[in-house]
Amino acid sequence: MNRYHPVLVALHWILALMIILGLVMGGNVLSNTPNTDPQKLLFLKIHMSAGITILVLMVFRLVVRLLTKKPAPADIGHSLLNRLGVATHYLFYVLVILIGVSGLVTANLAGLPDIVFGASGAPLPATFDDYPSRVAHGILGFVLLLVIIGHVSAFLYHQFLRKDRLFSRMWFGNRH
Repeated sequence: MNRYHPVLVALHWILALMIILGLVMGGNVLSNTPNTDPQKLLFLKIHMSAGITILVLMVFRLVVRLLTKKPAPADIGHSLLNRLGVATHYLFYVLVILIGVSGLVTANLAGLPDIVFGASGAPLPATFDDYPSRVAHGILGFVLLLVIIGHVSAFLYHQFLRKDRLFSRMWFGNRH
């Protein structure tokens, strides 16, 4: 077998897009919009809805990954780099799930479900940075961004320097 299950492939690309958009939304849009700005509620609604969707899809993707056959781990002839590649893929799951959980904790501590999705009319807190879970959410997001940069760099290395067609494993087509 030389390809991942098509459900894993589809979820990989859907989640990649959603996660990048979520990081941009959180790191650029939300962080640069004051809590007093009326648009902040819309931005939070989008970010929170996307975050919950990402969390659910990532847990589902992990279950599918654990229950389906997958290609043998890539071997580039260096055992440490081979192990690092495998560990990095599991690190994605850990980081994304922890980001989702820290976002949910922050939202609940700040009363956001009622403020953002309900009709409470209550104002947003002056800042979210008073919540340790929000600080963790930001740090985890930054670490995830670094891991994504490493992942894309590894893709570029495999695709254009090694030319080992590793990319085809995470694309659609015949699995054998």
